Amino acid sequence: MPEQISEQSRLRGDCTRCFGLCCVALPFTASADFAVSKPAGKPCRNLGGDHRCGIHTELRQRGFTGCTVYDCFGAGQRVSQDTFGGQDWRTGTAEHARRMFDTFPVVRQLHELLWYLTEALGLPAARPVHGELRQLLVDTEELTLGTPEELGALDVAAHRQRVNVLLLRTSELARAGVRGRAKDRRGADLMGARLRGADLRGASLRGAYLIAADLTGADLRDTDLIGADLRDADLTGADLTGAFFLTQPQLDAARGSAGTRLPASVTRPVHWTAAAF
Repeated sequence: MPEQISEQSRLRGDCTRCFGLCCVALPFTASADFAVSKPAGKPCRNLGGDHRCGIHTELRQRGFTGCTVYDCFGAGQRVSQDTFGGQDWRTGTAEHARRMFDTFPVVRQLHELLWYLTEALGLPAARPVHGELRQLLVDTEELTLGTPEELGALDVAAHRQRVNVLLLRTSELARAGVRGRAKDRRGADLMGARLRGADLRGASLRGAYLIAADLTGADLRDTDLIGADLRDADLTGADLTGAFFLTQPQLDAARGSAGTRLPASVTRPVHWTAAAF
């Protein structure tokens, strides 16, 4: 487990080594998540000349909640420092900037897959497929080292599907030993569902819509949470011990408390209430 956490730590965004790519390359639309609209390739109005956010400590209060629940999984520094050799998009040509902005989302997807594969290798129950997982990890890492042209031509969807087949197998193995595990809720529409105190242990919640669901005190131990939409879900006092394929952006989008039990791969969001359940 410590080795897994160490590996995943390098798959977190490091804004000090990035040229603010998420604040420029990605578009956003005025909504509950963003105070204003911005097209792809245009710098956010809050981005400073040092590539740092000018309102970072006030993003939620200023209407930019969407920024607080985003993580590039380390793709920002990979593209800035490795793919483009530390050449700033501000000082290069317009073509250089365009290529950098086009490359960033591709590498971000690959880094997300690296996160899942690394976590899968940390699951003892998935030992029967560890060999295949390691090979896919190596293959995915090699893809991230491609040139901008190679990354631009990459069929990311096809590679993601290849990874997903193995992650599904990993999930089955990891949950197989959970006695009396809850029924699978893969892709289920549970928006606003009243699941207070629900026994969801060992369930597959892959891609489930849990927006604004009440999961207060719910048992989510050993659940597969890959792709689950937890926006505004209430995890106060819930137990997510052993839950896997849970990312920091998912958790940051939810609500919780000091009493919420979390897997070691993620950290407690700073905006959660300090009150225990």
